[in-house]
Amino acid sequence: MATTELTRENFEDVLAGDDMILIDFWAGWCGPCRFFAPVYERVSGKHPDIVFGKVDTEAQQELAGAFGISSIPTLAIIRDGIVLYAQPGALRDQELEKLIEDARAVDMDEVRRRAAEHQRSA
Repeated sequence: MATTELTRENFEDVLAGDDMILIDFWAGWCGPCRFFAPVYERVSGKHPDIVFGKVDTEAQQELAGAFGISSIPTLAIIRDGIVLYAQPGALRDQELEKLIEDARAVDMDEVRRRAAEHQRSA
């Protein structure tokens, strides 16, 4: 699957439509972003059931700000509307594949239960 350019206008629709989304926050002037881009594209082709989105932090400053992006590239993994991972740094193919495998293995019922407990105790 090709990557999808995410904008303020389409973000909510994309987020609502799929259970797992990876988001690459990047900018054209960023060297590590240029290193990571072909890795991200290659891995996206192996996982047609996942949305691989890209956010140009220069063009979509509001969206990048909503995620608190202060370093790029930053990769975020959202599953069932919950952010499971958000870390800066360029990854290699194997590292990205491992993150996807780990995200698929997360027990989302347990995540929701813990989140609800945390909200009750706050």
